[in-house]
Amino acid sequence: MGKQMLRAALDKSVINSLTTQYWRVSVVDVTTSTQTALATRAIAGKVKPGDVITANFQRAGRGRMSRTFEAPKNSALLFSFYLKPQRKKEDWGWISLIAGASVAQVLKKYNATVKWPNDILIKEKKVSGLISEIHGEGVVVGIGINVGMTIGELPVPTATSLAIEGATNIDRNHLLANVLNEFESIFTSWDLGDESITGLYASLCSTLGTKVQIHYPNDLIEKGIAMCISARGELILDSGTHVQAGDVVHLR
Repeated sequence: MGKQMLRAALDKSVINSLTTQYWRVSVVDVTTSTQTALATRAIAGKVKPGDVITANFQRAGRGRMSRTFEAPKNSALLFSFYLKPQRKKEDWGWISLIAGASVAQVLKKYNATVKWPNDILIKEKKVSGLISEIHGEGVVVGIGINVGMTIGELPVPTATSLAIEGATNIDRNHLLANVLNEFESIFTSWDLGDESITGLYASLCSTLGTKVQIHYPNDLIEKGIAMCISARGELILDSGTHVQAGDVVHLR
């Protein structure tokens, strides 16, 4: 029964009853991508802060660096939401880090950590990833969490799921509500000028203090020790390099 609970259908009324009035959650059974669907509405000016789309299945899910994301129906929590931050745009790099920290906080009982910038790991295996995109005066954030996947359903050997990590007593409705509420709490404080997210993120980030290899979008590769996070959310290496974008590999 516990594992069936992990793959129970999404229920709009349950999710909305568990979140604050800031959020308005819509549930669809199948979509191309929640990120694409919400971004399309944002571009057309038909979206408000707090709008959320979640789906039981995505035909063409996508993540960072133009990667695809695939999951069997009902096996993952897939959702996107729209924000309109008040802070200046040069600070918006923190939004994806706030999202990653929010997921890690909710999954803390499974010893989840964040790999900079926003992959969520359990035992160094990826359980969640996200993407954030600026559209006009707002941001669309998309998150995918592997919930009920079996080992045979994982997209790559370096991934995991909550089911594999022993979760049995949570469903996707409650998980989505918990992540949205956690994000709202952190984001609201940050948007009002609170900088405590820096300390929170550092406490959840398994990248800091680790020897890493950075794969940049232009195919350059750099190695170093991850030292800290800058005021703008960049990863700072022991060489002094401020990494704004790239894939991070933890070296042991």
